[in-house]
Amino acid sequence: MEKTPMTVNGEKILRLELERLKTEERPRIVQAISEAREQGDLRENAEYQYAKEEQGFIEGRILDIESKLANANVIDVSQITPTGKVIFGSTVRLLNYESDEEVQYKIVGDEESDIKLSKISVYSPIARALIGKNEGETAIVSTPKGPVEYEICKVEHL
Repeated sequence: MEKTPMTVNGEKILRLELERLKTEERPRIVQAISEAREQGDLRENAEYQYAKEEQGFIEGRILDIESKLANANVIDVSQITPTGKVIFGSTVRLLNYESDEEVQYKIVGDEESDIKLSKISVYSPIARALIGKNEGETAIVSTPKGPVEYEICKVEHL
């Protein structure tokens, strides 16, 4: 299986979630199932059914996180000498030529992407248009409304 890029912070967040699921959520749900079993007939016990569904979700999420961590290629961009080139983990400030609006994005792995926090997936159209380009260059991003042209104003390794 191909390794998936992930930032150091993305790995940390997943490890914290995994720890919480294993040490807090799993024991809590086991206790809830045990208490629901004590109530008798399990076929008509809504608490039992809900707890079993929640257990399935928690166990599925644990497996999902463990798989993502096992297949992660953790990249610490702060350890890479800045060259002005856009790479995975870079924070990029862009100028939209058409609207004259400045935007800033951090290029991260799929699991970490959150547009509200200006974190975009390395696989997104914007990131794919930017990767490999240098400060001062122009990147053309294909959008449903047509191509959008950006000037790469600044590339940082934060």
